[in-house]
Amino acid sequence: MAQRGSGRGNDYQRHQQALRRAQEQRARQAERERKAAETASKRQERERKAAYQEQQAEQAQVRTIGVEHEVEQLGQLLRAALVGDPPTTFERRRRAHTPRALDERPWSRPEPSPRWEEFVPPEPGGLAAVLGLGRKRYEAEVAEARVRFVEAQDRHRRAEEKRLATLERKRAEHRQAEARALDEVAAFNSKLDEEREAYRAGEPAAVEAHLGAVLDASEYPLGFPHEHRIAFRPATGDVLVEIHMPPEAIVPTARGYRYVKNRDETTVLPRPEKERKEIYASVLAQVALRTVHEVLTSDPDRIVNGVILNGHVRTIDRATGQEVSPCLVTLSASREQFGRLRLSQVDPAQCLRGLNALVSPNPYDLEPIRPIVEFDLSKYRLMDSMDVVAGLDSRPVLVKLTPTEFEHLIRQLFEAIGMEAWNTQASKDEGVDAVAVSKDPVFNGECIIQAKRYSKLVGVESVQALAGVVEHKRAAKGVLITTSWFGRASHDFARQHGRLQLIEGPELKYLIKEHLGKDVIPGPVPPKRRPSR
Repeated sequence: MAQRGSGRGNDYQRHQQALRRAQEQRARQAERERKAAETASKRQERERKAAYQEQQAEQAQVRTIGVEHEVEQLGQLLRAALVGDPPTTFERRRRAHTPRALDERPWSRPEPSPRWEEFVPPEPGGLAAVLGLGRKRYEAEVAEARVRFVEAQDRHRRAEEKRLATLERKRAEHRQAEARALDEVAAFNSKLDEEREAYRAGEPAAVEAHLGAVLDASEYPLGFPHEHRIAFRPATGDVLVEIHMPPEAIVPTARGYRYVKNRDETTVLPRPEKERKEIYASVLAQVALRTVHEVLTSDPDRIVNGVILNGHVRTIDRATGQEVSPCLVTLSASREQFGRLRLSQVDPAQCLRGLNALVSPNPYDLEPIRPIVEFDLSKYRLMDSMDVVAGLDSRPVLVKLTPTEFEHLIRQLFEAIGMEAWNTQASKDEGVDAVAVSKDPVFNGECIIQAKRYSKLVGVESVQALAGVVEHKRAAKGVLITTSWFGRASHDFARQHGRLQLIEGPELKYLIKEHLGKDVIPGPVPPKRRPSR
């Protein structure tokens, strides 16, 4: 008995040992699997991190390439304009009509006609056919089928009529559209031919419109403004061009980008300030030369003898918060002078110096310069002058002159004083009767003149209106001249404004006597003013 019990005890112990070994084996297997999973997870994390870092480095490289491309474009502004034809010409502006065919497929195919075979019922067969059973029912079904067939034919006929009518309507609409398009092209080209003839005749509006289209068509990189004003002076053949140049922000402040792995961030490699200033100065020089080049090369009839250019930049004055447009480049170049240049070989900045252009000493800081010509005749539509002084009788009364004669007399007065002056066209002057400019290169400035041939008090609203025109035209001064007189409110307003001058009848009489040698009577004598308290 003892041996049997001892045997069972040994079996139990062996069983327990086997269980322990199996558990230990499973534990070791689980640990191996855990370590393998942990190793795989770490490897995946390393791979993910490496892929992320590679992606960030590639993005930094892409941004660097983008910046380099921007700077390269800024260095090729002038060269880009020298390749190929001018931005636009009269011939390139012409339109051609390309006929378009009508797509008739939606209405060109008729629907299949109804077929009797699709409607007729099957005849009875088998024993019923032999015995003649169901014959009456079959004949009734045939009659019903014939009715449906006729109805289907009628629907098909109406559908065909509608299809053919639609097709004919579409064809008629297409012919009308083609005729309208052809007429529009012909009308546009006819108007363009008229503009071409007016341009050849040197009419200012036509010359200005064509050159404006040329500058509008000139392609610049993104961020460059497309604003300009143009005035053509037929007497000299000069074109005055005022353009807005890009701000200093057009030059990238970054030279490149670099991804730093240990900090997981992309850092900016700054562009040195000296380099930014050099690039910006080159941009301004290239834009100025390119504009003159495009104006002259787009003038095959050689209507333009020279170009006077002012380059402004629109920005915000940090001291006042107001929008300002300082002039950074101004130059004057004749066609002959500019034609001697080999623009593909020049250094833009040195080329401007060779043209005696005036350039801001610190363009990157927007330090302004004084333009060669400050006035802008494109703001006014000028008219031919007439000599009124030669026709004045002894002691003429100015209020008896016509409005046009009086305006020309005032223009001659300013010319006699020593200024250049022009009259503006009636109904197009925005309240401006004449424009005068000082010939003094130091005190050069534009003066807007309004002439009131009145016999009664000139109201303060006329003075206020002149102030608005002076601000709108950005003129240096406004002069309001009348044969009558102004009230105290007008004089107070002009004094507070600071850039307005009022000339009444007695003073006008003196000026005409002094500078034109004519003794005139302005008009009614103004009432005596009460002394100010």
